[in-house]
Amino acid sequence: MMEIPFSNEELKEAVSSVLEEIRPMLQMDGGDVTLIDVRKPIVFVQLQGGCVGCASAGATLKYGIEKALKEKIHPELKVMNVPHGFEDRLDELLKYSFGI
Repeated sequence: MMEIPFSNEELKEAVSSVLEEIRPMLQMDGGDVTLIDVRKPIVFVQLQGGCVGCASAGATLKYGIEKALKEKIHPELKVMNVPHGFEDRLDELLKYSFGI
């Protein structure tokens, strides 16, 4: 595993920039994405609008958002969707999903 040579704050700025590039694609389908937090290597986002409950949401996360972040910022980044109501419970999500 490679070390990610950026602080969480530096990553937040870079991730926000990439999300802005992706946003029009999501909005064309009635969706959107919000950056919740970055705790390297995990980028916490929340799918919005038409993306919520969409059958393609998993593919959008993995092959749209995560792929772009890996290509443009760092190959070790992983994206996690934060369910509505869990914005303040990221530690719980990490423990549940990754055993961290």
